[in-house]
Amino acid sequence: MARLQLALNVSDLDEAVDFYRRLFGTDPTKRRDGYANFAVADPPLKLVLFEGSGEPGTLNHLGVEMPTTAEVTTATRRIGEAGLEPGDVSRDVCCHAEQDKAWVTGPDDAAWELYTVVDDDPTSDSAGGACCSGPVAGPDVTAAR
Repeated sequence: MARLQLALNVSDLDEAVDFYRRLFGTDPTKRRDGYANFAVADPPLKLVLFEGSGEPGTLNHLGVEMPTTAEVTTATRRIGEAGLEPGDVSRDVCCHAEQDKAWVTGPDDAAWELYTVVDDDPTSDSAGGACCSGPVAGPDVTAAR
């Protein structure tokens, strides 16, 4: 099942985690320094929180989490055929996970990512949140999947 991702900039991660834990009735699925994410079942939502990134209370980026790389590739082709300009599907390590993803920029420069998680706990030290704010160059994995 695909689900919408909403990534927010927050000033106090502990306060935000407490609020969203109570709002959605679930604990975060991942918590790191300056980062937390919730995989909310109802409504289907991936809520991502970044502490100290951007203006607190603002949108960091939007996304659609998909079950497989093939679905990311299919969606990327579809939106390209619809006249939008998505990037290539590439392998990336960010948000403390290894992902296959593509980015597309919407109106008013709203960054949207289409992605699937390949490894939810990579050992890379570069698995932080900085790359999650827009397109990042990486190897094209479209042909490999």
